[in-house]
Amino acid sequence: MDIHYFDSPLGTIKVRGDVAGIQEVLFEESTLEMNNTVPISLVPCVEQLQQYFAGNLHMFNFKMNPQGTDFQKAIWNLLKDLPIGSTISYLTLSRLYGNTKAVRAVAAAIGKNPILVAIPCHRVIGSDGTLVGYSGGLDRKETLLETEGFPVQKRLI
Repeated sequence: MDIHYFDSPLGTIKVRGDVAGIQEVLFEESTLEMNNTVPISLVPCVEQLQQYFAGNLHMFNFKMNPQGTDFQKAIWNLLKDLPIGSTISYLTLSRLYGNTKAVRAVAAAIGKNPILVAIPCHRVIGSDGTLVGYSGGLDRKETLLETEGFPVQKRLI
Protein backbone atom coordinates (compact mmCIF):
# COMPACT_ATOMS: atom_id res chain seq x y z
CA MET A 1 0.00 0.00 0.00
CA ASP A 2 1.42 3.38 -1.04
CA ILE A 3 1.12 6.47 1.18
CA HIS A 4 1.84 10.10 0.39
CA TYR A 5 1.42 13.24 2.47
CA PHE A 6 1.13 16.71 0.97
CA ASP A 7 0.23 20.20 2.09
CA SER A 8 -3.11 21.68 1.07
CA PRO A 9 -4.75 24.99 1.94
CA LEU A 10 -6.59 23.09 4.69
CA GLY A 11 -3.56 21.32 6.17
CA THR A 12 -1.72 18.10 5.56
CA ILE A 13 -3.53 15.46 3.52
CA LYS A 14 -2.69 11.76 3.61
CA VAL A 15 -3.40 9.74 0.47
CA ARG A 16 -3.24 5.94 0.69
CA GLY A 17 -3.88 3.43 -2.07
CA ASP A 18 -2.44 1.15 -4.71
CA VAL A 19 -3.14 0.05 -8.27
CA ALA A 20 -6.62 -1.13 -7.19
CA GLY A 21 -7.50 2.47 -6.28
CA ILE A 22 -7.36 5.08 -3.56
CA GLN A 23 -8.52 3.85 -0.18
CA GLU A 24 -7.99 7.00 1.90
CA VAL A 25 -7.82 10.75 1.55
CA LEU A 26 -7.71 12.12 5.09
CA PHE A 27 -6.62 15.28 6.86
CA GLU A 28 -3.68 14.66 9.17
CA GLU A 29 -2.81 16.88 12.10
CA SER A 30 0.87 15.96 11.94
CA THR A 31 3.12 13.68 9.97
CA LEU A 32 6.72 12.56 10.03
CA GLU A 33 6.71 11.13 6.52
CA MET A 34 6.48 14.22 4.29
CA ASN A 35 8.28 13.80 0.98
CA ASN A 36 8.13 15.21 -2.53
CA THR A 37 8.03 11.92 -4.42
CA VAL A 38 4.50 10.77 -5.18
CA PRO A 39 4.15 7.01 -5.73
CA ILE A 40 2.91 6.36 -9.27
CA SER A 41 -0.32 4.73 -8.03
CA LEU A 42 -1.24 7.93 -6.18
CA VAL A 43 -0.31 10.50 -8.85
CA PRO A 44 -3.80 10.94 -10.40
CA CYS A 45 -5.38 11.48 -6.97
CA VAL A 46 -2.73 13.91 -5.72
CA GLU A 47 -2.77 15.89 -8.97
CA GLN A 48 -6.57 16.12 -8.99
CA LEU A 49 -6.69 17.23 -5.36
CA GLN A 50 -4.10 19.92 -6.08
CA GLN A 51 -6.13 21.08 -9.10
CA TYR A 52 -9.30 21.11 -6.97
CA PHE A 53 -7.68 23.29 -4.31
CA ALA A 54 -6.40 25.62 -7.05
CA GLY A 55 -10.00 25.98 -8.29
CA ASN A 56 -9.32 24.19 -11.57
CA LEU A 57 -11.15 20.89 -11.04
CA HIS A 58 -14.86 20.30 -10.62
CA MET A 59 -15.08 16.52 -10.82
CA PHE A 60 -12.80 13.78 -9.55
CA ASN A 61 -12.21 10.75 -11.75
CA PHE A 62 -9.26 8.98 -10.15
CA LYS A 63 -9.81 5.32 -9.30
CA MET A 64 -11.35 4.94 -5.84
CA ASN A 65 -11.41 1.82 -3.71
CA PRO A 66 -12.93 2.84 -0.37
CA GLN A 67 -13.13 0.09 2.20
CA GLY A 68 -16.44 -0.31 4.02
CA THR A 69 -19.70 -2.19 4.23
CA ASP A 70 -22.02 -2.48 1.24
CA PHE A 71 -24.35 0.05 2.87
CA GLN A 72 -21.51 2.54 3.43
CA LYS A 73 -20.33 2.14 -0.16
CA ALA A 74 -23.88 2.73 -1.44
CA ILE A 75 -24.10 6.01 0.48
CA TRP A 76 -20.61 7.10 -0.65
CA ASN A 77 -21.58 6.34 -4.27
CA LEU A 78 -24.64 8.58 -3.93
CA LEU A 79 -22.41 11.37 -2.64
CA LYS A 80 -20.02 11.12 -5.61
CA ASP A 81 -22.82 12.36 -7.91
CA LEU A 82 -23.45 15.52 -5.85
CA PRO A 83 -22.19 18.48 -7.92
CA ILE A 84 -19.80 21.12 -6.65
CA GLY A 85 -21.60 24.13 -5.21
CA SER A 86 -24.60 22.14 -4.05
CA THR A 87 -25.57 20.58 -0.75
CA ILE A 88 -27.93 17.87 0.40
CA SER A 89 -29.48 17.09 3.77
CA TYR A 90 -29.07 13.81 5.59
CA LEU A 91 -32.83 13.23 5.20
CA THR A 92 -32.77 13.87 1.45
CA LEU A 93 -29.80 11.54 1.08
CA SER A 94 -31.77 8.91 3.01
CA ARG A 95 -34.63 9.39 0.55
CA LEU A 96 -32.26 8.94 -2.39
CA TYR A 97 -31.06 5.73 -0.78
CA GLY A 98 -34.69 4.64 -0.51
CA ASN A 99 -35.23 4.61 3.24
CA THR A 100 -36.10 7.79 5.14
CA LYS A 101 -35.87 5.87 8.40
CA ALA A 102 -32.17 5.29 7.78
CA VAL A 103 -31.13 8.89 8.54
CA ARG A 104 -28.91 7.92 11.49
CA ALA A 105 -27.34 5.05 9.58
CA VAL A 106 -26.72 7.38 6.63
CA ALA A 107 -25.08 9.91 8.96
CA ALA A 108 -22.91 7.16 10.45
CA ALA A 109 -21.85 6.00 6.97
CA ILE A 110 -20.97 9.57 6.02
CA GLY A 111 -18.88 9.85 9.17
CA LYS A 112 -16.88 6.80 8.07
CA ASN A 113 -16.11 8.20 4.60
CA PRO A 114 -12.42 7.40 4.03
CA ILE A 115 -11.99 9.55 0.90
CA LEU A 116 -12.63 13.11 2.02
CA VAL A 117 -13.10 15.92 -0.52
CA ALA A 118 -13.43 13.56 -3.53
CA ILE A 119 -16.38 11.75 -1.95
CA PRO A 120 -17.95 15.04 -0.89
CA CYS A 121 -19.45 14.35 2.51
CA HIS A 122 -18.72 18.02 3.30
CA ARG A 123 -21.74 18.82 1.09
CA VAL A 124 -24.14 17.09 3.51
CA ILE A 125 -25.82 19.55 5.87
CA GLY A 126 -28.65 19.58 8.36
CA SER A 127 -32.24 19.87 7.11
CA ASP A 128 -32.35 23.43 8.46
CA GLY A 129 -29.22 24.42 6.50
CA THR A 130 -26.79 24.24 9.42
CA LEU A 131 -23.34 22.79 9.10
CA VAL A 132 -23.23 19.70 11.22
CA GLY A 133 -20.76 16.85 11.44
CA TYR A 134 -17.59 16.53 9.42
CA SER A 135 -14.74 14.21 10.33
CA GLY A 136 -12.29 16.78 8.95
CA GLY A 137 -13.67 19.48 11.26
CA LEU A 138 -16.43 22.03 10.76
CA ASP A 139 -13.93 24.79 9.88
CA ARG A 140 -12.68 22.71 6.96
CA LYS A 141 -16.25 21.86 5.93
CA GLU A 142 -17.16 25.54 5.86
CA THR A 143 -14.03 26.41 3.87
CA LEU A 144 -14.63 23.61 1.35
CA LEU A 145 -18.22 24.75 0.78
CA GLU A 146 -17.19 28.40 0.41
CA THR A 147 -14.41 27.40 -1.99
CA GLU A 148 -17.00 25.62 -4.11
CA GLY A 149 -19.16 28.73 -4.22
CA PHE A 150 -21.81 27.66 -1.72
CA PRO A 151 -22.71 30.62 0.51
CA VAL A 152 -22.42 29.35 4.07
CA GLN A 153 -24.87 31.28 6.23
CA LYS A 154 -25.64 29.08 9.20
CA ARG A 155 -23.36 27.16 11.43
CA LEU A 156 -24.17 24.98 14.40
CA ILE A 157 -21.46 25.27 17.03
